[in-house]
Amino acid sequence: MGAAAALAVGAGSAGAAVALTVAGPDTVASSPVAVAGTSGRSATAAQVAAAVQPSVVSVQTRTADGTGTGSGVVLRADGMILTNAHVVEDAAQVTVKLSDGRTASARVLGTDTAHDVAVIQASGVSGLKPVVLGDSDKLAVGDPVLALGSPLGLDGSVTSGIVSALGRQIQEGDSGEEQQGSPYTREQVSRQPQTVIENAIQTDAAINPGNSGGALVNGAGQLIGVNTAIATSGSGSGNIGVGFAIPVNDARKAAESIIAKAAA
Repeated sequence: MGAAAALAVGAGSAGAAVALTVAGPDTVASSPVAVAGTSGRSATAAQVAAAVQPSVVSVQTRTADGTGTGSGVVLRADGMILTNAHVVEDAAQVTVKLSDGRTASARVLGTDTAHDVAVIQASGVSGLKPVVLGDSDKLAVGDPVLALGSPLGLDGSVTSGIVSALGRQIQEGDSGEEQQGSPYTREQVSRQPQTVIENAIQTDAAINPGNSGGALVNGAGQLIGVNTAIATSGSGSGNIGVGFAIPVNDARKAAESIIAKAAA
């Protein structure tokens, strides 16, 4: 386990696929790859990006303190979306922007702040392309990955890199006077307690504010992590080549629990 570190949450600007237990309509559960006609070894970055981009959305929020942006990944064709808890924290209004430019209002089904996971439901949409869920336990250091999301509000952005390390323990911290002088700050001030993410995936794929809740996918186009945090240097808040994602196996379990509670 890596040493704990307080990190900047990359949030708003102010193997075999596994299924969700509460699958619902059109959850992608068993497709071995997301890129049709290729294997994970033969797919190019462009092919992977084209296959995954329709499953990634931008998330805009409005709170009493202002507005924020983040990202999310489509779990079901009916608009069920996975994102970070800190992206939708205290949100009075949530709007998602789909890859085709359409927008829809959304409601928060529930959050798991201990794992920084949330599930939201977009209203009045259908036929969305669910992301293919991979197996984060099968990752190895050096595996190629793509990060997809809306950094700095730039929808549909894709960056590439590798898995830099596995099993990191990271502590997402708030910005503010108590953090002055620290190289790690939170991009979005949060009222929730500091969150410790266990077993995080470290990547050098560029992750910036707005990427939170977006997709980290492997060479087969499978979701293997949910981008959640970045390390920063000094007073800067941008990418320095050290980003972190929640392993999809952990995010999936948290999402299953949220969905089950919402359905009860």
